[in-house]
Amino acid sequence: MTRMSASHATAGYAARYDAVVVGGGHNGLTAAAYLARAGRSVLLLERLDHVGGATVSAQVFGGVDARISRYSYLVSLLPRHVVDELGLRLALRRRRFSSYTPAGTGGLLIDTGSDSATRASFEALGAGPDHAAWQDFSARVGRLARRLFPTVTAPLVSREEARSLVDDDETWRAVVEQPLGETLRATFASDVVRGVAATDGLIGTFADLDGTSLAQNRCFLYHVIGGGTGDWDVPVGGMGAVSGALRDAALAAGATLVTGADVTAVEPGSVRAEAEVAWTDADGAAHAVQAGTVLSGAAPTALDGLLAATGAAPSGRGTAEAPEGAQLKVNMLLRRLPRLRDGVDPVAAFSGTFHVNESYGQLQAAYRQAEAGAIPAVPPCEIYCHSLTDDSILGPDLRAAGAQTLTLFGLHMPARLFRDDPDGARQAALAATLRSLDSVLAEPVEEVLWRAPDGTPCLEARTPVDLEESVGLPGGHIFHRDLSWPWADPGDGAGGSTNGLDATGTWGVETVHPRVLLAGAGARRGGGVSGIPGRSAAMSLLAR
Repeated sequence: MTRMSASHATAGYAARYDAVVVGGGHNGLTAAAYLARAGRSVLLLERLDHVGGATVSAQVFGGVDARISRYSYLVSLLPRHVVDELGLRLALRRRRFSSYTPAGTGGLLIDTGSDSATRASFEALGAGPDHAAWQDFSARVGRLARRLFPTVTAPLVSREEARSLVDDDETWRAVVEQPLGETLRATFASDVVRGVAATDGLIGTFADLDGTSLAQNRCFLYHVIGGGTGDWDVPVGGMGAVSGALRDAALAAGATLVTGADVTAVEPGSVRAEAEVAWTDADGAAHAVQAGTVLSGAAPTALDGLLAATGAAPSGRGTAEAPEGAQLKVNMLLRRLPRLRDGVDPVAAFSGTFHVNESYGQLQAAYRQAEAGAIPAVPPCEIYCHSLTDDSILGPDLRAAGAQTLTLFGLHMPARLFRDDPDGARQAALAATLRSLDSVLAEPVEEVLWRAPDGTPCLEARTPVDLEESVGLPGGHIFHRDLSWPWADPGDGAGGSTNGLDATGTWGVETVHPRVLLAGAGARRGGGVSGIPGRSAAMSLLAR
C-alpha cells in the first residue's frame, strides 16, 4: 500500500481535515453541511467547476434566458428532516395532475384534485373496474410508504423489522417478493393502467418487469415511498435551487468547498493511521491532505479506482457487474405547448407526468429490443413541464411570450447502445423518441421549439454515455448502480453489508475501510435526489 505525503498542502488548504468529502454532488454537500455544523473541519473536493453534480440548473441554450434542470428534475425522496435540520431555504410545489397517458382517441388522466374526474377518465378508457383496483393498490402502497419512509433517516432496520413495520403481508409480497410484472398483471386488467404503474419501476433502471433480480421492484419502492406519500414535487427555481441551498448551508457552517479539484487517489488508512487524499487543482498543482475520515460522494466503482491507485483493497461495496444507465434525457424549450391528437387540454396533460407509449406491452417490447442491442422502434418516454408549475426558471421575456419547458425522460436506452457510435446512436435514439412523441401530438413538437438567437432549435439530448463523461456517473447510471432495499438485507447482492456481515444498526454507508464511508447514491438507501446517503455518512461518522 502506498503512503502519500501531505507535504504538498499549500497556502489556503490545511494539511489535515476531520473529514474530506470526495465529490460535490447534492449528497456530498449534505454530508459537508452536517459535519461542519457539528464542528468538524471539512474539505469538499469537486472535479467540475461547480458543485451540484447532476442536481443542477443550467442555461443550456446559448443566449436564451432559461435555467433548465439539466439532469435530475423532480424531488420526492428528500426528507423533511434534512430540510429542517440544515435550515434549507427551499420551496417545493405539488403538481395538481399526477399523470396523463394518451391512449387512442382518449387517455387516462390521474387528477389528484378530483377523484370523480379520475374515475371518469378510467371509464372513458374502457378501464372502469380498474379505478377501484387503482384506489386500493394506491392506498396499500401509501400505507407501506408511511411506515417505511421514517426509517430512512435512522440506522438500518432488518428485513424482518421492515416487514413487521409494514404489517401487511399481501402488500409486502406484491412489492418486495414477487416480480413487479406479476403483481401488476394480477392487479389491473388494462394494459395502459398496468404500464402507468410499471414506469415507477423503470425510471433509471433497465429491467424486465418479470425479472427475478427484482431490480424493478426496488426501483418501484423508491419511487412510491418519498415523503411517505410518493408525491414528486417541483423545486422552485429548478434543481439548482436544491444544490444551491445545500451549498449555502455547507459554506455557512464553515466547510471548505473546492471546485476544479480532481481527486486522483485515496489511501484509506486504518484504525490507527489516518487516511490521505491526493488531488490536483484547476491549475494542475498537486495536493495531498490527511483525513480523519474520507466520505465518498462518488460511485462505489469510482471509489474503488481511487483506492486501487494506492494499492488498497476495494471498498467492499462494489458489484460484480459494471453499472449501466438506461435513459435518454431530452431538454426542450417551446414557444408554446403542442396540441394533442386526442384534444385534451395540454396544460392538464403536461402539468403532471405525460406518459408516451408506456403501456405494459410497449414497455416490455422496448426492453426486449434494447436487450437485443437495438434502439427501441417505439421508445417509451415520459415528459413534464416545469414551467407550468414554476415559471421562475424563465426570464421575463420568455414568460411574456408564453414559452414553456419540456423535460423528457426516455426509458430502455442502455449505455451499451451508445458505446460504439455515441453521436450517431444519440441522433438515432432522439429521432425515434421524437417520432414516438409526435405519434400522440396533433403537430410535430419540432414545429413549436423555441429558437436561439443563432437560429438553432432549443433541444438537447443526453445519453448514458454523455452523463458518464460530463457528470462522472458510471455507465451513465443515475443511481450510481442498481438500487438496494432500504433495510439491512445481506443476501440481496446490492451492497447491503460488507464481507457478508449483518448491517442492521449501521447507516448503510460503511466500507471495509474504517476511515472510508460512502456518501453518494451508491450507498444503501441511495439513488434519487434525497440527501439521505450524505446525511447517513455524517451520522455514521458523528456516532463514532
